[in-house]
Amino acid sequence: MSFLFGSRSSKTFKPKKNIPEGTHQYELMKHAAATLGSGNLRLAVMLPEGEDLNEWVAVNTVDFFNQINMLYGTITEFCTEESCPIMSAGPKYEYHWADGHTVKKPIKCSAPKYIDYLMTWVQDQLDDETLFPSKIGVPFPKNFLSIAKTILKRLFRVYAHIYHQHFSQVVQLGEEAHLNTSFKHFIFFVQEFSLIERREQAPLQELIDKLTAKEAR
Repeated sequence: MSFLFGSRSSKTFKPKKNIPEGTHQYELMKHAAATLGSGNLRLAVMLPEGEDLNEWVAVNTVDFFNQINMLYGTITEFCTEESCPIMSAGPKYEYHWADGHTVKKPIKCSAPKYIDYLMTWVQDQLDDETLFPSKIGVPFPKNFLSIAKTILKRLFRVYAHIYHQHFSQVVQLGEEAHLNTSFKHFIFFVQEFSLIERREQAPLQELIDKLTAKEAR
């Protein structure tokens, strides 16, 4: 599989997922961007009055996928089969890949391979109109929130890997503030709607406590 990774460092890793203009979700995305601009992240993640929770979670999940994609894209040249032979978030946390369909039994793999599997898997779901409908009037599946929870739980692992294994490189690139703001936004969002269990957050619990303490309710 190594030929797949040869040209990765020169470009962002997956195409950006766009929400179609003219849709209600596009308006929601614009609302989210405007509220974020106010600088109050606690306020920015709250469900806008009268809006559908599934739709709000969908729009933000797409946004986090794009953000993480971009952040990981800045450090792909440092995240290699050699530097990161296992997908880890510090010495106590190692992740094995399984998607329940093509890979049923969890497999041990390098971080770049794991993240490639993960982001491809997320993208396939975001592109699936039966799971993430973008057309008005098309209902979300009944189990939508549990689908979103699994996606967000796995996207968290990419943040965890970046923080534990590549933070010094992020600092060298001058991306530290960008990473911290993105992660803080992500954490406030998943906390607001209880989308990731606390035990899943353990690899970054100290950082989470520090980032959220400053803006305690």
